Amino acid sequence: MKSPLFSPVMGRRAFLAASTVGLAGLSFGRSAFGATTAAPRKKPAKSTILFFLCGGSSHIDMWDMKPDAPVEYRGEFQPIRTSAPDIRICEHLPLTAKQAHHFSLVHGLTDAGRGTGDHHAGYYYNLTGHAPDETFRQQGNDRRPYPGDWPHIGCVIGSRRPAHAKLPQVITLPHKPSKLPYTRPGQFAGRLGMEHDPFYLNGSFEQPLQFSAPTLTLDAGMSAGRMGDRRTLLTELNSLRRELDHELVVRNYVKQQERAFALLSSGATVGAFDIANEPLALRERYGQTINGTSLLMARRLVEAGVPFITVFWKENEAIAERCKSAGGWDTHGNNFNCLKDNLLPEFDRGFSALLEDLAQRGLLEDTLVMVTSEMGRKPQVGDPRSGGRAGAGRDHWTACMSVVLAGGGIQGGQVIGETDAHAAYPKDNPIGPEDIAKTVYHAMGIHNLEATDIQGRPYNLLEEGRALTQLFG
Repeated sequence: MKSPLFSPVMGRRAFLAASTVGLAGLSFGRSAFGATTAAPRKKPAKSTILFFLCGGSSHIDMWDMKPDAPVEYRGEFQPIRTSAPDIRICEHLPLTAKQAHHFSLVHGLTDAGRGTGDHHAGYYYNLTGHAPDETFRQQGNDRRPYPGDWPHIGCVIGSRRPAHAKLPQVITLPHKPSKLPYTRPGQFAGRLGMEHDPFYLNGSFEQPLQFSAPTLTLDAGMSAGRMGDRRTLLTELNSLRRELDHELVVRNYVKQQERAFALLSSGATVGAFDIANEPLALRERYGQTINGTSLLMARRLVEAGVPFITVFWKENEAIAERCKSAGGWDTHGNNFNCLKDNLLPEFDRGFSALLEDLAQRGLLEDTLVMVTSEMGRKPQVGDPRSGGRAGAGRDHWTACMSVVLAGGGIQGGQVIGETDAHAAYPKDNPIGPEDIAKTVYHAMGIHNLEATDIQGRPYNLLEEGRALTQLFG
């Protein structure tokens, strides 16, 4: 197995454990600055909300429908008109259709054969903009996050923006995909250093209005005032410190402990994470599910000035067997019923509410909203693992997918890219995840992507890709 470009200075277990805490830091380099070729925007977006549909959402059943294709490709759904003349989307997304003038569609996003067809590689490529290396081919979904991985685009943005006075730069909710030990690579800061890792907020199906984080949750009977005496959190973090053998790393790690304590004592932090006080009508508009309330939380965090928020769709295990999946968008079986009855209604309600809410509050122009996934679904219906055609599932498909972009200077109502008659491959000018990553950086005004490793060697955080500047008004 090839070694990562940047050798880890701590064990894999310590890396994942420290990432769970979210604020404990490792520094693998210091920032330097260079420029990409795209001209800077006059008014960069202030925040990004990345809505990631875990499992691999079906582009051909949602965004890139082919009503004239044979039935074994087009499936059971019909396209409907939207508020944008050039956009047609699935009939089971009626609320989203009313918001189409706010968003644009990018079709024909492809891994161009550089992926592996599994979830780990799909997460990594679409969250970082970097094609998976050989370790993904060798290990598949057993491949763990490495400290030397390329960073999540949100972590790059967070590292380039001025530090928020009260809150973390990058917040991820309502969970960290996927269940241990299968943590998905690509969602961490990697070689940038763990001080740039996302801060995780955890949510649940049982209590969708309540969010917690490991570093912001006190044990029963532990008040904020007693934290200074007992410093239970410090003791917990120090259990990880024994595995760190680099002095520079340890010094930085201590700094991140202090930041965790500062957050614990901040009233602003508690207020930003409390969505129970939102009007009932608004909570119902988003949908009082964990995914709906996560989008509402994302809007609150935008208002609080957090630069980057990732919402990972939380999978519902109650529908896992029905859909031959983990309960999310990985619809290997019963694709159409699972979409129609479960996934699409919840998505439609929450996503349309987010766009509507941001627009009404005057926040959409300054907030980039992106919907993506780790892959699309195979255009031809029938997955051998779920009974073939009779099982009505769609398998993984990394050769083609769609991305939704809104706000942050995006001119709504556009369709960029085109696919063949079956939505199987790009028709012309294929677009890669690196192009989407560069587009996000462009929207956020991030044009300096050079960094320096711990040995003083310069490198570029994303050399490949081009910003899709035609999307911007």
